[in-house]
Amino acid sequence: MDKPEDILRRRLTVKGLGAIAIPAFMRNIANTIAGNSLADLRQINRQIHLLGWDESELDYYTLQHILACLESEALISL
Repeated sequence: MDKPEDILRRRLTVKGLGAIAIPAFMRNIANTIAGNSLADLRQINRQIHLLGWDESELDYYTLQHILACLESEALISL
């Protein structure tokens, strides 16, 4: 069985993120959520585009994996 982190890494790679970019992308997502814990998917996508992640578009399923991974790493608390 795949670990959630492996599933997320594969999903982000399919969306065009390189393995080296994934940690920075995750930090940006964590910072975006920490700055606005009530942000919805549309707001998060807008913010990551403003931060330069123009080619990255999150879907709900990927965002849920990101939140689970960040929470398990205690980077955010929901």
